[in-house]
Amino acid sequence: MSMSTSTEVIAHHWAFAVFLIVAIGLCCVMLLGAWFLGGRAKGRHKNTPFESGIDSVGTARLRLSAKFYLVAMFFVIFDVEALYLYAWSVSIRESGWVGFVEAAIFILVLLAGLVYLVRIGALDWTPARSRRAQINPETDSLTNRHTQDAQKNSAYSKAASE
Repeated sequence: MSMSTSTEVIAHHWAFAVFLIVAIGLCCVMLLGAWFLGGRAKGRHKNTPFESGIDSVGTARLRLSAKFYLVAMFFVIFDVEALYLYAWSVSIRESGWVGFVEAAIFILVLLAGLVYLVRIGALDWTPARSRRAQINPETDSLTNRHTQDAQKNSAYSKAASE
């Protein structure tokens, strides 16, 4: 490697080297600042959480339904797909009919995935009992009881009116 080539490489990559040095230096400054400014006292009550003058009781963990995570995953998936469609829409003139057909196939695959998610009930937030009642009322015993009670009441009211 000649002198001019190594100088060119250094001149080409100096900005990245400065960025790397500044980033490492900033991390070291933050770690040293936390070490100097942080608390040193250790004890049983020092490590317990304390908020608004009240000692914490019990756990603060909330159980979230898995449906929230599913919705988040669906959002990420469909958001990335929207990004692909945006990139396609920007270059629609250059891609021509071939690009249009490919985008149509892509959209059809997306719609097939969405139909599949709806069919398996992944997007349904109703409880299982009411979902069964909507699909097949004969299988839901609670619905059958209400229907039978309504039929009995109507029979009693007819008998009383006669």
